Formats: sequence, structure tokens, C-alpha cells
Amino acid sequence: MSQKKQIFIVFMTVFIDLVGFGIIIPLSPYLAREFGGDAFQVGLLMAIYSFFQFLFAPVWGGLSDKYGRRPIILLSLFGAGISHLIFAFGSALWILFVARALAGLFGANISTAMAYMADITEEKDRSKGMGLIGAAFGLGFVLGPTIGSGMAEVGNMISTAPPFGDSFAAVFASLICLANFVFAYFALPESLKLEEGQAQYHQKKRRLLLLKSYLPRPITGRLMIAFFLLTLGMAHMEASLFLFVQDKFSWSLISAGLGFAYVGLIMVFTQGYLIRKLLPKYGEKKLMLIGLFFVGFGLAGIGFADEIWALALVVTFLSLGVGMANPSLTGSISLSAGKQDQGSVLGANQSLSALARIIGPALGGWFYREISIASPFFISGLFAFMALVLVVVKLDSLPSKGQVQDV
Repeated sequence: MSQKKQIFIVFMTVFIDLVGFGIIIPLSPYLAREFGGDAFQVGLLMAIYSFFQFLFAPVWGGLSDKYGRRPIILLSLFGAGISHLIFAFGSALWILFVARALAGLFGANISTAMAYMADITEEKDRSKGMGLIGAAFGLGFVLGPTIGSGMAEVGNMISTAPPFGDSFAAVFASLICLANFVFAYFALPESLKLEEGQAQYHQKKRRLLLLKSYLPRPITGRLMIAFFLLTLGMAHMEASLFLFVQDKFSWSLISAGLGFAYVGLIMVFTQGYLIRKLLPKYGEKKLMLIGLFFVGFGLAGIGFADEIWALALVVTFLSLGVGMANPSLTGSISLSAGKQDQGSVLGANQSLSALARIIGPALGGWFYREISIASPFFISGLFAFMALVLVVVKLDSLPSKGQVQDV
């Protein structure tokens, strides 16, 4: 099978899965509030997914090094479909927590898909490949919230009790994931030579020992910490943003879903097109700097937004920044590790990212409830600027193999 066809198939696999994920994300805060959850509990609901992902992402990454990428991706797709179905039938807040915990347990497909992409791309194209994964993520977030809003309206026309009402969107998310499982089963080939993968299996280490082995590395470790801070800032903001637009601008689930789709659209444009034009000209390092600055500016700017146009402006900067910073950081982490460690290091990085997503939503929800509705955004902007400082200090030592011409 040609490289282009493999890239297309893994792109479609991630994209379809993220459509289902994109349906659930804006739905979660609204359903949690319907069942009596406050801002802190909404944050915990967002965090529990990441808690279980944090526990299991390095395990799945290591197993993908030993047994191949394909079986792990298939298992994660099937598990996501079942978890979304449980979410749809949830009639109490604790059932929503159980469903999101199961979704986190099976949330291995992104890090494994990144390892898949690393298997089939050369070093000079690595960050472009990671950009395509990011584009699939963003495109899923364009269609997911939009579809979810529409399905919620259809569900409310039928009945207001689960699995109808707003919960009907989760039924559709489940069907998408299960259909994606069937598609991947027949279309997705294995990318790893199993005899090499088994010889390179290092995941018998405990999760914290695995992180300990990578974090002290002068380049890989610093990049992973920067990615952690970036993710922490985003996670700190995400749970609060849905509550913010509901409380400040009286947005419904449909309005919030469309707003979230706008963010995804900018990310798709940046990671699917713009970064492929900018990387050969500027390289990972420069795009990382610009991206992190835009993210910090956009996150902090949300807290100052008193009008819809101001919110749209800062969220545009935020989306462009994430679109540049995420693939540049992930690609650089991949480039700084050995070929035999791709599944392990990307799994460890996903685990560290999940740790940020455990802390971020809960902390953001607490600040939202106890301090002010604007405070989570100021703090999340600070995290992004801290990541920027980390990168600037070691800028000369960072890889930039995506750059192929001088400017």
C-alpha cells in the first residue's frame, strides 16, 4: 500500500473518531448542569476522562510497540463507541462519570495514531504528518459540535428523557465510533514490523518510571514539559468556556456547538493547510514561538471579552496558535526521540498531556466557581506563556527538520 493511501486512511480513522468525541465535549457541561452539577463538578467530569487516559495511554503506547498499531486503534474505537452509548443512557450525574471514565480508558487512538504516522513518514515530513493528525482533530471538532447540536434538537423533538433530548447526540456519537471501527477493521493496515516492535518493547516499566526516563532528557524532556503547560492552559480553559458563554452571553447548546465548530475550522485550516506551507519556510522552532504567543494572548483575552466580536477575535488568535504550536511541539518531540521509541515517547507525552487535562478542568472549574468567571482564562494564558519561555531558553538546540529553505 502506498504511503499516501496509508496517511489518508489513518487521517480518516482519527477524523471520524474525533467527530464522535467532538459531539460529546460541548454536550458534557450542559448535561452535567441538567443533573445538578456545579462548575467544579463540570470540571471533574471533564477531568475523569483524562485521569483514565493518563493511567492507560503509556500502556497502550507500549502495547502498540509490541503488538502493532492496528489492534490498539481498533480496540480504542470499539471502546469509545460503547462508552458514548452508556453516556447517552445516563440518567444521573454518576453515570456520566462512569461513561467518561471508560472513554478515557480506551482513549489510546491519538497517541497510537501519532506513532502510526511516525512509522510511515520520513523525518523531514514528520511535523507535517503530525499536522494532519491535528487537522483531523480540528475537523472532527468542526463537524462534531455542529452534528451534536442538530442531533440534540432532533432528540428533544422526540422526548426529553435519555437517550433522547440532548443525550440523543451521544447515541449518534456511539454509532459513528462503531462504524469507524468497522471501517478501520477492513481498511487500516499495520504500519509496524512486528519483529522490530517486539524487540523494541520497553513498556513493562511503570508509567511514572517511563516518564522519569524521558523528562530528564535535555531536549525531549523540555519539549514535553512545554507541551504539558500548553495542554494545561487549554484544559484549564475548556470546561470553563462553555459555562462562560452560557452565563455571560446566554448561549444555548446549539450556539456553543457552533462556536466550538468555528474554533475547529480555524484549527483545520492551520494544521491541514497553513502549517504545510509555513513549515518548509520557517521550521518547527519559529512556528512554535508564534503559536505559543498566540495561544497565551488568546487565552488571556477571553477573560477580557465583554462583547461577542471581542470573543471571536481572541478565539481566532487562540485557534491559530494551537494549530501552529501543537504539531510543531509534537513533531519536535518525535524527532528528538529514537526511531525505536516512537510509540513509547508519544504515549508518555500523551500521558503527560492527560495529566494536564486532569488538573486543568478541575482547577479551572474551581476558580470559575470560587474566584470569578474570568479568572480561569487569565491563569490559562499564564501557563501558555510559561511554555513559551521554556522553548525560548533552549531554542538553538531544538530540532527543525521541517525547514527546507532559508528566509
